[in-house]
Amino acid sequence: MASKDILKGKKILAVDDEEDILDTLVEILDECNVETATSFESAKELLKTGSYDAVILDIMGVQGFDLLEIATRRKIPALMLTAHGLNPDNLVGSIRIGAKSYIPKDKINEIGLFLKEVFLAKEKGIEKSGAWFARLSSFFDNRFGHGWKNKDKKFWSEFDKTYKVSKEELERIL
Repeated sequence: MASKDILKGKKILAVDDEEDILDTLVEILDECNVETATSFESAKELLKTGSYDAVILDIMGVQGFDLLEIATRRKIPALMLTAHGLNPDNLVGSIRIGAKSYIPKDKINEIGLFLKEVFLAKEKGIEKSGAWFARLSSFFDNRFGHGWKNKDKKFWSEFDKTYKVSKEELERIL
């Protein structure tokens, strides 16, 4: 994986209704220029008027799916970061709307790694990378239980075809 330099100077919008989460993101992403918003309205305005390299969105409390739709339309890579909204339906919904990754707040300390993967994939011309999912699949299996993907078999079959990182793509990212 590339050095921290790929994050240096990136402009990130972090949206969460919990101030402590936003403070944590600002601290973790200290090499980035992180703007924060605690409500849907303020985030929506920032998304409409600002220019961002990526957004980090909570689902609950800030209408995260609505913000994800705005970010996707503006072609701003979005990472979903959630605790209360952590379930298979929200994971699938996030991907369908265009999220580049879906990260449990339990993994907030790794947010820089997930952002790096998004930026590296973009640099290498890889539109859809499932590296984040490969990294988190055992977490999801433990959290959601055995067979959790069975409810959406068609989606996951398509996901595996579309998002699975090939050896060539992985070599381009690294």
